[in-house]
Amino acid sequence: MPLFQQAAFHTTVAHLRDLPTDAQCEVAFAGRSNSGKSSAINTLANHTRLAFVSKTPGRTQHLNYFRLAAGKYFVDLPGYGFAKAPEEIRAQWEGLLAPYLRYREALHGLVLIMDSRHPLTELDLQMLGWFAPTGKPIHVLLSKADKLTRQEQVLSLRQVQAVLKDVGGNCTCQLFSSLKKSGVGEAEAVLSRWLGLEISDEAPPIGLPSERTARQKKRSAIGWSARHGGNVDKH
Repeated sequence: MPLFQQAAFHTTVAHLRDLPTDAQCEVAFAGRSNSGKSSAINTLANHTRLAFVSKTPGRTQHLNYFRLAAGKYFVDLPGYGFAKAPEEIRAQWEGLLAPYLRYREALHGLVLIMDSRHPLTELDLQMLGWFAPTGKPIHVLLSKADKLTRQEQVLSLRQVQAVLKDVGGNCTCQLFSSLKKSGVGEAEAVLSRWLGLEISDEAPPIGLPSERTARQKKRSAIGWSARHGGNVDKH
């Protein structure tokens, strides 16, 4: 059973004063609009539309909390599209998101979603540069990897890895596909450590997505790169 299958919508936060007081550990998800952020959350939770539960008009600039276990949450952040929003909405967004990312003690790490076909946009780089100084880990999911050939996947992964080396040693990266459900095991391994949740399977290597079969589900997941004798590491 997927590690985060018990995820359920908890609350929508519009003001810092409304942040859950019982939170012990949170993982935030950020990404450019249309990067596949909501789909990634849904895939990790094995839900069809979990990340859309609170996406009603007027809430697009808010933080959406999904409860995983007592005191442990996924937090869906507004998309990068804020740059084109009216000044009043931008001010509200920055007044909520900036202090949340910079000062929220319960926040243990940031999952940054990038479209694997177009990674490292200007806004992606801005988020990396802005969040990295907090010293908290960043895990990049290169989404929509199914739309690339295997060679293109390797090139995209290595391109992002090279940039992350300059950002700092607390950054990892992997390929991910919500459509094919590939890379789920790798992401679970990283996020379970951040959240302090147990994971039953041996953690697969981070990098290229694993390709699980029914037979593989009975044993530890093995990453694609490991099966082919290569080691394309770190997200």
